[in-house]
Amino acid sequence: MSHKKSPGSPAASSSGESRIPPTVPMDLLLANEHPCAYLDNRSANLPLVLCKQVISTKATDDALAAGLRRAGVFLYFTACDGCQACEPVRINVKNFRWGRSWKRILARGDRLLTMEIASTRLAEENLRLFNLHRSERDLGNDGGDYGYEDYESFLVESCFEQTQELRFYLDGQLVGVSVVDCGNDSISAVYTYFNPDFSKLSIGTYSILKQVELCLSTNRTYLYLGMYVQENTHLNYKARFTPQQRWVQGSWIDIDK
Repeated sequence: MSHKKSPGSPAASSSGESRIPPTVPMDLLLANEHPCAYLDNRSANLPLVLCKQVISTKATDDALAAGLRRAGVFLYFTACDGCQACEPVRINVKNFRWGRSWKRILARGDRLLTMEIASTRLAEENLRLFNLHRSERDLGNDGGDYGYEDYESFLVESCFEQTQELRFYLDGQLVGVSVVDCGNDSISAVYTYFNPDFSKLSIGTYSILKQVELCLSTNRTYLYLGMYVQENTHLNYKARFTPQQRWVQGSWIDIDK
């Protein structure tokens, strides 16, 4: 989905209310149809959930378990006509398979990078790194660089009680950021961006492995990785983290390949 603000307000929608867990304090369900950001020449329907109040950590778990995702102050889910290419993904971290390549990436990152966990922030170095990541990975096709207001509405503002960011530093330089939502029993990876000049450090993969470790160290069960789309090269890498579950037609299906 496109995360930049657009003029006007979406119309209220009555469809999809059954997707919202009763613990989530929904105020409005808004229609949100637009060109698909994941697949060419397709339209997307991602209804937006606006809540009456901040969503508790318990309700955060419930929302994620129902296949909902967050962008800014909104929750959303897929309701595309005739298409089910987007599949939310989660890992039961207690079953996660630590292959040799994962262990190498983790060990190298732990040796060279410093990680800190803090509240999300609106800072120049975050915005600069975010736009660099988007431009180098050709993700800026929806209007160019983000400004402070765009970045704040996407990654700083949140409807969840606990949203944090994992910051990764190399010799004091910010080289990667992962924004995560935290429930009582789960962590959800919202967005990760990093400096492409340090691609040999596999910062994107390293951040996921650190989130697995964070879940384990805090006795949480699930790490949610966002959408898997087989035909999208920016999203299909998630298939490598196994065993996993994907939300398919209203239930979580075990995937191990």
